[in-house]
Amino acid sequence: MANILVYAESRGDALRKVALEAVTAARKLADATGGGEVHAIVAGPPGIAAKATQLGQYGADVVVTAENASLTNFDREVVAATIAERAKSGSYRAVLLGFSAQGRDLAPRLAAKLDAPIASDVTEIQVAGNDLVVKHPAYANKVIATLQVSGPMAVISVRPSAYTPADAPRTARTESMPLAAAPSAKVTVKEIVEGGKGKIDLGEAPVIISGGRGLKSADNFKLVEDLAAAFGNAAVGATRAVTDEGWRPHSDQIGQTGRQVSPQLYVAVGISGAIQHLAGMRTSKTIVAINKDKEAPIFKVADYGIVGDVLEVVPALTAAVREAKASH
Repeated sequence: MANILVYAESRGDALRKVALEAVTAARKLADATGGGEVHAIVAGPPGIAAKATQLGQYGADVVVTAENASLTNFDREVVAATIAERAKSGSYRAVLLGFSAQGRDLAPRLAAKLDAPIASDVTEIQVAGNDLVVKHPAYANKVIATLQVSGPMAVISVRPSAYTPADAPRTARTESMPLAAAPSAKVTVKEIVEGGKGKIDLGEAPVIISGGRGLKSADNFKLVEDLAAAFGNAAVGATRAVTDEGWRPHSDQIGQTGRQVSPQLYVAVGISGAIQHLAGMRTSKTIVAINKDKEAPIFKVADYGIVGDVLEVVPALTAAVREAKASH
């Protein structure tokens, strides 16, 4: 029986979806080790404690909050020191966090502070005796590597959307702790500039409609936006070729040099399926490809394929989605 510590990521005074996913992963891991507890730590500005209590709904037995006005903007040094201090104070088998921008920043720092092995961007965690066995997409997602992680404690970052937040309700005990002392920061976050208001983040979206050069022009991306709007819970993504052409902002890029996503549904519109793009979306739960070239590589990874002109297929699909939603 071993306890698991989770860093429940927040932005401002709100929890991120990756926080709920990490708690769900930790709950499954704790149960697999014989019924240990899940302790979730949240570090943020005043007010975050009120939001953190919802972590009990997803399986956290203890919710630890570290509130301070200095954390209005993310402070990597202080947050890493605070998580490490908590990890050292308990008998934790692993520290879990999301493989997000914050997670990529924090995980190596935590591994160094805890002198622990690290496994990044994992999609599955299992127990094998005294060790943990994790699965990690490698070589641009062309293979899934199985890694055995030894040692008394491990740091593991979980790929966004690899775990679906699942109800495992319990009345979580709440604790508070002060921020740990940290070395003088060499990098200070002065300001966080949000993207378009109301725009669903690619890492949070359950549905992603992504477009490629098969759309032929930037103006035709409105077809992708209309389909995303028809779903209502979809984000818009793009290939690198499209962002390089200036059709979409680089923040929309999905692929090896862009965002890595694993939504419930990924619709690839006019995307041929270059290896670099597949590296960013191959682990999506369901993939639908629309392309006029029936030999396009994207069809090799797609669960469903539509061979046809995207300028004709997408408007018809948008109309069908709207009709289906209207009837429910």
